[in-house]
Amino acid sequence: APGVYQLASLLVELDTSDEASQILCADALYQMGCVEEAHKLLLLTLSRNPQRSPILARLALLQLKKGFMYDGNQLLKKVIKIGDTSCLLPIMDIFKDEDRKLMQTHCHFRALTILK
Repeated sequence: APGVYQLASLLVELDTSDEASQILCADALYQMGCVEEAHKLLLLTLSRNPQRSPILARLALLQLKKGFMYDGNQLLKKVIKIGDTSCLLPIMDIFKDEDRKLMQTHCHFRALTILK
């Protein structure tokens, strides 16, 4: 993760509008345990394009991880409303095991609540 972060940071410096590099940088920060820094970078990236499901989904996980269930739910709802949920499966590969289980459990219980 540190090497990926260094590379992604360099790419961001070369092109500050490169969303993919910013997401890669945030993912590396997350993997290194720098959750707050990843969160700030994702918010900055989201401010440029508020309808990007990959960013919203990552932010949802970070909100759930911090215990902010309502905020996490709102972000997940926005991903679903946009209609681009294809980003969720690849993102699950990035999440740490405990966070992947948190997201899966949360989504499962929310789905059951909606169905009831």
